[in-house]
Amino acid sequence: MHNYLKTTLSLSPVMPVLTINTLDKIEYLFDALIEGNIKVVEITLRTKNALRAIEIVSKKFASLKIGAGTVLNGQDLQSVKEAGATFAVSPGYTEKLASKALEIKFPFLPGVSNSSEIMNLLDYGFKFFKFFPAQSAGGIEYIKSLKGPFPDVMFCPTGGINLNNASEWLSQKNVICVGGSWIVTNVINDFNEIKKNAVIASSLSNKL
Repeated sequence: MHNYLKTTLSLSPVMPVLTINTLDKIEYLFDALIEGNIKVVEITLRTKNALRAIEIVSKKFASLKIGAGTVLNGQDLQSVKEAGATFAVSPGYTEKLASKALEIKFPFLPGVSNSSEIMNLLDYGFKFFKFFPAQSAGGIEYIKSLKGPFPDVMFCPTGGINLNNASEWLSQKNVICVGGSWIVTNVINDFNEIKKNAVIASSLSNKL
């Protein structure tokens, strides 16, 4: 599972975080993202259309790695796996959720915001984490401070990341990628703009 996450999260410097409110023209949305060289996305379970969106996209766009976000419990985890997601993302974690991911052997990126949470999850064998909410939980200075005590841990910071600060986050040695919602706003009918945002995001370097 950890090798899968390392490989997958390394595919794109920015993982778009998507809240799908409508399935109308969903193919155009993902065509624009793929044309913009996006290879990994997170579809959040924040709307009634989320699971259906995962089903559609996983079948139509086999080359895209689809993470299911806002996974809060074991039932969510099972549902997104059955819908076709290839990994799960959570804003935090519970021991039950971490255990369930290991039990069903489903790649899981748990959310953390402090050292104690990291230590608890290290006991389960996790080494890749969503750092959330990134800006509010301490920002870049905090992520830097975690490198010393946790040299083998890698993060996908999400929350408050945007085009203006993404490169600085990506320059940190313990950041494998960042999550961002700026690539696709809730208004998803300007597909040229989405493609343009995707091109910029996918070309960001992890070197300043």
